[in-house]
Amino acid sequence: MNTIIEITPQLARGLGITISVLLASAVFAYLMAFIAGLCRLSKNVFIRKFTGFYVEVFRGTSLIVQLFWLYYAVPMLFGIELGSNWWIGVIAIGLNYGAYLSEVVRGSILSVAEGQTEAATALNMSSFQRMRLIIFPQAVRMMLPEFGNYTIQILKGTSLVSLIGMNDILYYGDIIRSSNLSQAPLVYFLVLVFYFILALPLIWLTRKGESISKKGVAS
Repeated sequence: MNTIIEITPQLARGLGITISVLLASAVFAYLMAFIAGLCRLSKNVFIRKFTGFYVEVFRGTSLIVQLFWLYYAVPMLFGIELGSNWWIGVIAIGLNYGAYLSEVVRGSILSVAEGQTEAATALNMSSFQRMRLIIFPQAVRMMLPEFGNYTIQILKGTSLVSLIGMNDILYYGDIIRSSNLSQAPLVYFLVLVFYFILALPLIWLTRKGESISKKGVAS
């Protein structure tokens, strides 16, 4: 118990970075999801192909590779500085999970019953009105469970920012472990506990989203 009491405050020093990266990455991922998801439904071939390229690249490659690419390769090859380590972590995680979530957005919109669109057309609604008033509100409800699940994945993905020197929970855990190898099992157990506690509100919100998604969607 004395060891746990000693280690816990040290790990807690990384909470601020972990939570800030989680929140910023989630917001950025949601933004990219809606932009890319709607662009995949565009009638413009160039927009569809360009967005599809982004989605397939970021879904088909490792998040670690993407993180290292933005941190090391982009500045060296193109001379482009993306900002601090914090920004690079947020951008990498946001782009990666935004690509996955864009398919959730696209699939949810396409899964709205065709009769809804036909009824809106019969009421002489424009395509923008159909999307804004009829299709999108129903699609958003269907997106909620998957958005919740991927937000939990984003939380777990934030642990990778320690690889680029950010002082998150795992970073401090590695420091403690390197100074005393005998404490490694306990250190990583406490790291797991920290991430699980952070995930609990997200798990609750995901279940709430599942209950909301069952209401108000026409079949």
